[in-house]
Amino acid sequence: MSENGQTGPSFSGEAQRRPENLDQEMLGSSPSMTARSGRFRNLKIAASVLAISAIAATAALILYARSLPPLDLSAAADRSTVVLDREGRLLRPFLTADGRWKLPVTGDDVDPRYLAMLKAFEDKRFDSHHGIDPLSMLRAAGQMLMNGRVVSGGSTLTMQVARLLEPRKERTLAAKLRQAVRAIELERRFDKARILDLYLTLAPFGGNLEGVRAASFAWFGKEPKRLSTAEAALLVALPQSPETRRPDRFVEAARKARERVLERVEQAGLATSDEVAAARNEPIPTARRPFPNLSPHIAEQAVAEALAERVQKLSLDARLQTALEGLARERSLGLNPQVSIAILAVDNETGEIRASVGGVDYFAAERAGSLDLTRALRSPGSALKPFIYALAFDSGIAHPETMLEDRPARYGIYIPENFDMTFQGMVSARKALQFSLNVPAVELLSALGPQRFLSRLRDAGISIAMPRDSAAPGLAVGLGGVGITLQDLTRAYVGLARGGEMLPLRFRQQATPSGPAPRLVEPVAAWYVADTLLGAPPPLNAVPGRIAYKTGTSYGYRDAWAVGFDRKHTIGVWVGRADNGAVPGLVGRAVAAPILFDAFARLGIDPRPFPQPADAIVASTSHLPPPLRHLRQDVPKTVTAMMTPTLKLAFPPDGARIDLSAAALDGNGRLNLKAAGGSPPYTWLVDGTPVTEPQRRRETQWQPPGKGFMRISVIDATGASESVSVRLQ
Repeated sequence: MSENGQTGPSFSGEAQRRPENLDQEMLGSSPSMTARSGRFRNLKIAASVLAISAIAATAALILYARSLPPLDLSAAADRSTVVLDREGRLLRPFLTADGRWKLPVTGDDVDPRYLAMLKAFEDKRFDSHHGIDPLSMLRAAGQMLMNGRVVSGGSTLTMQVARLLEPRKERTLAAKLRQAVRAIELERRFDKARILDLYLTLAPFGGNLEGVRAASFAWFGKEPKRLSTAEAALLVALPQSPETRRPDRFVEAARKARERVLERVEQAGLATSDEVAAARNEPIPTARRPFPNLSPHIAEQAVAEALAERVQKLSLDARLQTALEGLARERSLGLNPQVSIAILAVDNETGEIRASVGGVDYFAAERAGSLDLTRALRSPGSALKPFIYALAFDSGIAHPETMLEDRPARYGIYIPENFDMTFQGMVSARKALQFSLNVPAVELLSALGPQRFLSRLRDAGISIAMPRDSAAPGLAVGLGGVGITLQDLTRAYVGLARGGEMLPLRFRQQATPSGPAPRLVEPVAAWYVADTLLGAPPPLNAVPGRIAYKTGTSYGYRDAWAVGFDRKHTIGVWVGRADNGAVPGLVGRAVAAPILFDAFARLGIDPRPFPQPADAIVASTSHLPPPLRHLRQDVPKTVTAMMTPTLKLAFPPDGARIDLSAAALDGNGRLNLKAAGGSPPYTWLVDGTPVTEPQRRRETQWQPPGKGFMRISVIDATGASESVSVRLQ
């Protein structure tokens, strides 16, 4: 109502409607705006639910992870013990306690191309994810829903490591969850390189093979450092199903698995199409190869001495060891099947063993291959003669050009004889040693004294064994009447090469012992011997003047020796039967010396000469000081007047078993017969029947009629006789 009392309907109606319109606008008068507001509220609710769910899931995972026991890495720590050479090359691995081959390996030991192929095929985002790959897991889940079966697993390499550390037979979601949790834990604890090392160590490759290094040796016979494209592809494929893809059992399955890897490799650009085509044509290995077994005796000794150390690094050289083991096998082919060969190579500067062949074949029962024959106690024959001369030179009683008598002599009841039963008359000490004459060596030993000789060797650290029934050492010790091992004999020659200074032999790399080393002789005497032996006649087809060497043959043809040295290396060779049986014709110069010269050739380096000491006397006999021209007369001798030596049957020895198929017969199947002492001519009889006419030579040959027990006799001009019983087999 207005001031004049009239009503204004148009204004009053407008005023009455506006509040209602205002309320509608306040509440949202537009339907689209209402709908958007509702969706926003729903999104907020959904986001809140997802956030709460994620938090709950994370909390559940954290609680689940905390409920798991600590991750056990013992499976990775349990590895094969391996013995390595000085450069880290594998000499011999050993099985784990549960019978597996599981060689230690890291990514640095493996071909980089194999690692790239492994990641491309198994886990292409390995370097960037944190244990699990969500994209791979979503892909795997989608493929399973679409195909109704598992097409790809979606596991990362880290998850596979987790499964290998905690193996479980069940393939459930719970097991997968555990792997994922463990994978995240592994990624938090270790870097990618360490995780990859764990995979390379634990991955199964069929049978008792675990780890890529063991697999590479078993299937390809080599370290995994340099693999072909085909080899690398096969090693990538095998761990997915190691038992159903074993190449030695399921070659076609292995081929198909390798083909799938090669396809992925080509797609990833890791190999050209030509390389992949060549890899497809490469054959699949159908049998496992043996693991390296170099120097098995030294390897076993090293492991026995240090059981806790999984990696044993020795001073040996794998290449030289392989060469000398091959040499022993080659040379054994022309010998009796029961004869073995031992070889020892030593670095003179350090005393470190570079190669040790304990026998021809470690697994050969007839050769007793499991025995380390470098440590077998045997008679050295003439191989100790150089040390008689060295001590005589060192004592000042002789010089290489001193004249000695090589003629029949008696020392009490002992009557030495030369190997060929002849005498040379007056000879220089140089010639007597070069031609290994027995009588001059015994003359020098008589001047030195056998007890003094043995004491000097023992004081220098050389172990010498005397016969049990020997009351005191006699002159026979210089011609092999003692026991010594190839290791000790070789060590003695190392001392000569070092100018008389001795070092212990060792097969581990370690510092040279400090302090004064024991000395056998002075440098001049050692050089005299080395220079003399350098001129010893070499075996047939060998080059003279390259190495100083000496041979030895024990009584009864049981042991053949040859030891040689230059300035850098010393090599010792022994040939014989492990049971100490006689081998007709087994002579050091004919059997062991050729092996020695071949061994030096396989060193691959030229022999180094011996430097001449400044105070060495280089002169002919006539220009020597008078006391050195002949053996000093003031040296007491035990030589008596010459008497006819007692007749002995030198070969074969009594009770010998002689193999008629042995190469030691003279080549025509005839057996060598040899007498010692007595007066010629000699008549030989078998079972009382003469088999030769009387002859002046002390040696003859006889054609055995067959196998069996026989009695062999010899009669000299005086009617003296000796007989032995032998068995021909």
